[in-house]
Amino acid sequence: MELKEFTYSLWEDFVRLIYPAYCLACEQSLVKGEETICTNCHASLPRTGYHRDPTNPVAIRFYGQTPVQQVLPFLHFSRLGIVQKLLHQLKYKKHPEIGQLLGRLYGHELTKAGVLSDVDIIVPVPLHPRKLKQRGYNQAKAFAEGLAEVTALPINEDGLIRTRYTETQTKKGKESRWQNVAAVFHVESVPALQGKHILLVDDVVTTGATASVCAQKLLDAGSAKVSLAFIAAGR
Repeated sequence: MELKEFTYSLWEDFVRLIYPAYCLACEQSLVKGEETICTNCHASLPRTGYHRDPTNPVAIRFYGQTPVQQVLPFLHFSRLGIVQKLLHQLKYKKHPEIGQLLGRLYGHELTKAGVLSDVDIIVPVPLHPRKLKQRGYNQAKAFAEGLAEVTALPINEDGLIRTRYTETQTKKGKESRWQNVAAVFHVESVPALQGKHILLVDDVVTTGATASVCAQKLLDAGSAKVSLAFIAAGR
């Protein structure tokens, strides 16, 4: 180890001693080499494996709604489970690094499986400017950044925009969710999206209302195909 690397390692150990890092899932101290979540929590992430099943249960939710190519949720969401804890930290506790980490993890799985071989661009579901100002970042973009880091796919934020501020979808039923998002998204005329296979990404999918509306807007604006990727799938 060179002197510069050795000095940095000592400094890193000193910083960890004074300001210990904690797992954002279980709140236990992280040891050297662990990032954002500990090894145990990393191993216990409830992966869906749905990227290997084109007719997975989440994909079925989109039948008869919008003609999407692939539906790729990374994790299973369960109430009070590890994924809910991570998403809460991601969305409300200013930890975009969670989305980036999960994006990298899923990016490796998707790349290994070859399911993104003909995807051209990643598009995160946008936040309204007011919500973006409140939160400071878009959690869907954080996930997109992790995916892009591994896949080398570009991210486009200019085409799909949210034109209306809406209430949270968390406590709404299926019909209310559709009514809540039906007229809030718009696609600008962006040549970069036309004729392309878009990977539309968001944090959680439940009814699929938001993703369906966004995907249809992209298709109507000239995108050739749209696939969907999510951090987690709820029920």
